[in-house]
Amino acid sequence: MRHDALAAELRSLRDRVPGITDTVLATADGLLILADAADGIDPSGLAALSAAVLGLSRRTAGATQQGSLRQTVVHSSGGSTAVYAVGGRALLIVLGDEGMDTGLLHRQTRPVVDRVDAILSAAWAEKAKDSSTPSVPEHE
Repeated sequence: MRHDALAAELRSLRDRVPGITDTVLATADGLLILADAADGIDPSGLAALSAAVLGLSRRTAGATQQGSLRQTVVHSSGGSTAVYAVGGRALLIVLGDEGMDTGLLHRQTRPVVDRVDAILSAAWAEKAKDSSTPSVPEHE
């Protein structure tokens, strides 16, 4: 997995959107891939909860027949949490303070999601290729 490239994408998003406090990348079933989060945040727990939110949001999008889900946002008294679908197999969680501009966040996140999806897809394709290639015994 190219964690360095993924981390660079998360940092670039944080640099372009004032107010982002934490970012987490996880599989669609809630397994943590990478986190840039403060000590008070449990990235693994957040990944699992966000996977559930993403699943419910996808079902809601399907029931309303308004196309495929892009993101879901929770606005709280202290800030916002946005969960973005990254292809069909991953999700990006972005936490922000009260001053974060969610419109700017959405505009800046779309290309990041596309690049993260490409990085993950390539890594998963390589892993699948490696696991399907039979090993050749070494000669003594």
